[in-house]
Amino acid sequence: MTQSAQAEPKPIAKPVRRRRTRAPNPATPTQATPARATPTGFQPIATERLTLRALRPSDAPALHRLINDWEVTRTLAVVPFPYSREDADAWIASARRDLDEGTAYHLAITGHEGEKETLVGAVGLRLDPADRLGRLGYWVGRRFWGHGVASEAAGKLVRWGFANLTIDRIEAQVATDNPASAAVLRRIGFRQTGEGVGHSVARGGNHPVWLFEATRDDIFGAPDAPEPALEGALPLLLVAACALIDTDGRVLLARRPEGKKMAGLWEFPGGKLNPGETPEAALIRELKEELGIDVSAACLAPFAFASHAYDRFHLLMPLYLCRRWKGTPKPRENQTLAWVRPQKLGEYEMPPADKPLIPLLRDFL
Repeated sequence: MTQSAQAEPKPIAKPVRRRRTRAPNPATPTQATPARATPTGFQPIATERLTLRALRPSDAPALHRLINDWEVTRTLAVVPFPYSREDADAWIASARRDLDEGTAYHLAITGHEGEKETLVGAVGLRLDPADRLGRLGYWVGRRFWGHGVASEAAGKLVRWGFANLTIDRIEAQVATDNPASAAVLRRIGFRQTGEGVGHSVARGGNHPVWLFEATRDDIFGAPDAPEPALEGALPLLLVAACALIDTDGRVLLARRPEGKKMAGLWEFPGGKLNPGETPEAALIRELKEELGIDVSAACLAPFAFASHAYDRFHLLMPLYLCRRWKGTPKPRENQTLAWVRPQKLGEYEMPPADKPLIPLLRDFL
């Protein structure tokens, strides 16, 4: 995989179609690791027409045929031309090692022609944990250009990455003579941040590039703000949250799923108050909807509150403690759940408003 993006010029072949399948339902761990999604046993990611899956040694012949094409390799950063079959074998082996180690997610893009799975291209995110950064790259075989494959695959991986990996932004770069690929990045939510110089192995030198970046808010949108009560004032958003504590003293956190605002961040279960609703009533409703458990108001103990000014609204969030409920918490909204020891809570990336609550809860428990 590379750090450059691939164009989608004029179509010259029929689009690859895949049979419609239901997206995989991720398992819910009892103790999740915040550092990264577990690569071992990586589950394929489904889109409307495509599947993003781990590369296999058996993909090498098809991969070699698709990428050993000057019109493909000239837009990429680290791919040589000509591209040998040995290059394909070596890159697949390297991609599988990276996936096992969780340092990069270089995936095959496949579709279906009839009953036959067909390799279309590849898409990947290389991670920089120190900067909480991902670098996006992708390419599509020439016979599949012009059918939105790159937008569908790259867009899905970006959304999956923000929801499942510990990253705050994703970067990409595109050669300035590749405007179609720049359009792909803009289409999936990237912003152009400047210009730079990139290196291409296939071209044998440097060339000008456009630099792009996307944050979680660029992809999923900023949290919705209520109407302000006073002209010029930030609107006030009331949210109730609950720290469920099990018999081992662990606290339940929920990771917001792909598609929701602030996807990928961990939080205490809860939600917005409806008009005229008390915090206790809101929590009883939200815990039933989100986790399928029954809680009574008598079991909700007020503990602390968060007051935080976001760009578009001011959030006020009381936090309650609860040690008794009926039922077993289960993810009913595709969120990931984690029972976390109090001393480990700070290792989970949370929204800014939640963070001041962590030392209070840790010291209390």
